[in-house]
Amino acid sequence: MSKSSYKTYDELPLMLSVPDAAKVLGISRAGAYELARSRDFPSMKVGSRIIIPKDKFLLWVERQCGEG
Repeated sequence: MSKSSYKTYDELPLMLSVPDAAKVLGISRAGAYELARSRDFPSMKVGSRIIIPKDKFLLWVERQCGEG
């Protein structure tokens, strides 16, 4: 697992790939793919790719931090 090259949320691309999300979250690619397939995670399939809209991703992170 490599470290994220992004230093701020503003640097994230408009659409994240699953490996991008894994780096941002500090989890494995396999874990990120499992998360991307889960019901409450904001991902969508375009062809054979799974992509994650940046704005929905940031809202999801915020919601996860607020729970618990």
